[in-house]
Amino acid sequence: MSEPGPYEVRPLDASTWDAFAELVERNNGIFGGCWCMGYHPKADRDGTSRREAKEDLVRTGRAHAALVLDEEGVAQGWCQYGSPEELPNIKNRRAYDKDAPPRPDWRITCVYVDRKHRGQGIARAALEGALDQIARAGGGLVEAVSEVTDGREAQGRFLFSATVELFEDFGFTRGRQVGKHAWVVSRVVDPA
Repeated sequence: MSEPGPYEVRPLDASTWDAFAELVERNNGIFGGCWCMGYHPKADRDGTSRREAKEDLVRTGRAHAALVLDEEGVAQGWCQYGSPEELPNIKNRRAYDKDAPPRPDWRITCVYVDRKHRGQGIARAALEGALDQIARAGGGLVEAVSEVTDGREAQGRFLFSATVELFEDFGFTRGRQVGKHAWVVSRVVDPA
């Protein structure tokens, strides 16, 4: 594990699109071509590639994320967040809906770190950046559906929404379990 480098966290927008796209392309489209579209409505649009759809959402202000850049300005990770309308698709939906928690103002759905840069604090920087951006946007109730990893070896493919333990480090509390290792976690973020 390397020492964490100095990171800059910036919003994903038109000015950072190229850095985001390079990171996704460097990592085979993320999970086989997801482009972090799985939580958006109409993830597969009529004849539009996921890349094109994501770019359209970003450039029109309908996709939000905290993008983490290394000391050379290369994107190495991100944390996607948005309103429930922006990100209506969540994992473990059936269990979630059985006893749905209070409707959040914001959802954190995806945290991704380049494979070669994991274990260097990038996920932590991304989550902190997303919470800062949420505070600047007015704050409110923030939720995520994440995986508990304490006491078990978790496969990376299940950790695309980070770990419950990371969220707890940032003041989130467990609401209820919605899968074998999945929990709804939430906290209120004060406006900045």
